[in-house]
Amino acid sequence: MATLEVVQNAGVVLTERAAEEIQGLLERQGKSDAALRVFVSGGGCSGLNYGMAIDDSIEEEDFVFTCLGVKVVVDPLSINYIRGASVDYVEDVMGGGFKIENPNATKSCGCGSSFSTEDAPEASSGGCGSGCGCK
Repeated sequence: MATLEVVQNAGVVLTERAAEEIQGLLERQGKSDAALRVFVSGGGCSGLNYGMAIDDSIEEEDFVFTCLGVKVVVDPLSINYIRGASVDYVEDVMGGGFKIENPNATKSCGCGSSFSTEDAPEASSGGCGSGCGCK
């Protein structure tokens, strides 16, 4: 397991607001020792989707970052697509949710859940399912 204290562009960082929300979530679920897993999976209208989950298990090959008191875990494949990204918590008229700002994304879905990079395969068809459109 690669354990690093967060430095610029070393991994995935959290804003203060995101860290507060995640810590609250961990406390409400009684999982104060768990980590936030940030990952990438294939799909969506731009080729790749962001994912986040509370995870109790850390694999030996995972990258582990500590950011504002929250343990953030990224698998070795995903780190290539989201290194240097930041996770924020935002609220709008539709409610609140997490938003990822990814400096590696060259194209993204209008709702921000799907993206592509220069070396990621493009989506062939379909969409993210929200009807938001790509930009």
